Amino acid sequence: MCASPTPTPDSPGHRHRMRLATLTSLMRREPALMRALADPEARLAIPETARAISFATLAELSSQSPLVIACPTGAMAGQLADDLEQFLAPDDVMNFPAWETLPFERVTPNVETMGQRMHVLWRLSQPERRPRVILAGVRALLQLLAPGTESIEPITVRRGGIVDPDQLAERLVAFGYRREDLVEHRGEFARRGAIIDVFPSTASSPLRLDLWGDELDRLTRFSVNDQRSVEDVDLEHIFPARELIVTDAVRARAEALVAEEPWGREQWERITEGAWFDGMESWAPWLGAELLLTDVLPSEAKIVLIEPKRMRDRAVDLLAEEDDLASALASTWARDPARPFPRLHAHPDRLLADSGAVWSVSSVPESPTTPVVEATGWGPITADADGLAARLVHLLGRGYAVVVAADGAGSAKRLADLLAEHGVDLPVLDDNSAADLAAPGARVVVAPLHRGCSLPNAGLALLCEPDLTGRRRTHRRPRPRRRDAAAFFEDLATGNYVVHHQHGIGHYEGMVTRTIGGVERDYLLVSYKGGDKLYI
Repeated sequence: MCASPTPTPDSPGHRHRMRLATLTSLMRREPALMRALADPEARLAIPETARAISFATLAELSSQSPLVIACPTGAMAGQLADDLEQFLAPDDVMNFPAWETLPFERVTPNVETMGQRMHVLWRLSQPERRPRVILAGVRALLQLLAPGTESIEPITVRRGGIVDPDQLAERLVAFGYRREDLVEHRGEFARRGAIIDVFPSTASSPLRLDLWGDELDRLTRFSVNDQRSVEDVDLEHIFPARELIVTDAVRARAEALVAEEPWGREQWERITEGAWFDGMESWAPWLGAELLLTDVLPSEAKIVLIEPKRMRDRAVDLLAEEDDLASALASTWARDPARPFPRLHAHPDRLLADSGAVWSVSSVPESPTTPVVEATGWGPITADADGLAARLVHLLGRGYAVVVAADGAGSAKRLADLLAEHGVDLPVLDDNSAADLAAPGARVVVAPLHRGCSLPNAGLALLCEPDLTGRRRTHRRPRPRRRDAAAFFEDLATGNYVVHHQHGIGHYEGMVTRTIGGVERDYLLVSYKGGDKLYI
């Protein structure tokens, strides 16, 4: 097995280069951004609609890298990452997601989420591979990294390389991959003679390794639906499918916990034995988790805080939620409630303890002297095509570069036709066009964005499909695979504390039978403070 600094077209983190990259050159005319570059502790106001192109410009011009953009929520981080990918080069943007699970919940986070986190950490450890921008919500930033994850190396396979199939299978198992007869989901692998199928945690489709002796004769992607190979691959990095890797250090710590924390003997012993089980990642704070993402950043990194007050309020809520869960579960686990629980999330003060000077970004200026990126949104234009057309004609008359960003090739043509009906003719550019989008004039391109805006200082009008249609794109996070129902009910006993995803922590009162609308059914009864009851 061998490594290469060049990612394959579908390797984790690879991005097809987008046409909007040239537009950042226009943002050099924006005084607020130029002032920020000269001030290591800059505070500036950037409207939400202009943040993606503004951050892309700062990332290109700043002498510090990577730019780590801290957001109040994971949803904001995900949407910004989506938009930034349209402005920056391949592999320049990475999102560092938080787990979708609650602290102490006996559910394993989504395989794709864990793989993506491991991928980001690995690239940070490789100076020649570091992304230019990393985005993360406050939950992800405050969550302690599982022990050893900052130094985990992926499995690297290359066509023509040497592969020991037994060793590869062992490493996949150690990375949390499940051996199956047929590979259908991320985190699975199968072995049939000289063929090994594996679905990497960060990939969009599974891999097939076809061996000739110990040589990897062919490496392909294949379809889950019909299991047929569809694309040849030269190289692939396979990242872990679990975030808590049972290393010797983790195993030794689990052995010690059998005596120190006997209430968790069952979990500690299973970890000591190297067994995988749902929710084992929740035990990371007991097993030596100490570092945050900010602790493994290179010294030349630059942190940007979006809406710092909102971030801190969110952090306080996260810690309070974790404290409530810990106190509720202490009695269930027969653990002395007076003893402090190891936290999964660190205090927000620790986040910036060694980060140096940071930039702070708000939506509105904090004072009359706060630099402001001048930008205006498009407002409600879905029912006023004539008004939009007149506005675009006015901007073109002032020498603006007008770019209409569509979600796909089909919608690009439809948007061009719509505007043509109202007197604005825009050419639709394909990927082979050499046209410069930063030059004055109007064009339609395929570049999915969430929001567009007009930037007077830059002489740029960026109009995206959701602005025209009124249908907003949503950033969808992967959901964790839930536990097997039978296993859940085996663990559930009357008197246990349970966590409902909408209603929070309650007290399980057992199974009851009720007749509603003439139909008799069994329900799980959960009680809450104040006498409230929930029938599930």
